[in-house]
Amino acid sequence: MTPKFTDEQLHRYARHIILPQVGGKGQRRLLDSSVLVVGAGGLGSPVLLYLAAAGVGTIHVVDADVVDLSNLQRQIVHTTGAIGRSKVESAADTIRAINPGVNVVTHREWLTAENAPGLFAQADVIVEGSDNFPTRYLVNDAAYMARKPLVSGAMFRFEGQVTVFPNDAGADSPCYRCLFPEPPPPDAVPTCQEAGILGCVPGVIGGIQANEVLKLLLGIGDSLAGRLLLFDALRMTFREVKLKRDPECALNGDKPTIRELKAMEGERCGG
Repeated sequence: MTPKFTDEQLHRYARHIILPQVGGKGQRRLLDSSVLVVGAGGLGSPVLLYLAAAGVGTIHVVDADVVDLSNLQRQIVHTTGAIGRSKVESAADTIRAINPGVNVVTHREWLTAENAPGLFAQADVIVEGSDNFPTRYLVNDAAYMARKPLVSGAMFRFEGQVTVFPNDAGADSPCYRCLFPEPPPPDAVPTCQEAGILGCVPGVIGGIQANEVLKLLLGIGDSLAGRLLLFDALRMTFREVKLKRDPECALNGDKPTIRELKAMEGERCGG
């Protein structure tokens, strides 16, 4: 039975519906899906824009920051007129302007060990768009415990990386701690304010993240699970590194030692 769409939806999503791998059923699946994006900054911006345009029915945005003039060089979901406004509200306005049919749920708060389980329970897929290690590890742990697939991205100066952590309890399903067991010491890695970032790099990485989210929701293609995709903007190259579950991982190993989330504090940056 063909899913029912309004005339406006048929017109808006026509290029999806004619794809054999998507079709009407796939578009209906997107409309019925929910995604939570942690961070409305450099990576979150293209993710939010593409998911909204694609017709993901409900998009949760988590960020407590406000828009700053220095953000606009890369955080394309915000405009000059949004300077000083809450990032989640600014992003929500842009999303609604692109696609009024999307239900945008804003969470003007930092992600913590206390609120993460409740927030993650509301979504089918989690997207990690922060650029600080405390949040990155917290997102990984919360997504793993919620058994929600996590699309993880990161960037630094002219480089970026993307992968998918299925969190499906599979024997070959790695998590972020399998790749990086412990966060680096504080101040060991420069923040984006200190190191800088080429403005279009978040667009490349965030676009790939959005692509992975849509594939997961539609159940099509081969995800980046078990593969870390590395991008170098100066050399204009992509390369892959294979990932494996670490049997000694404190969270995902044979004898995990992390049994509950712990609050993580640290320097936050919106990308």
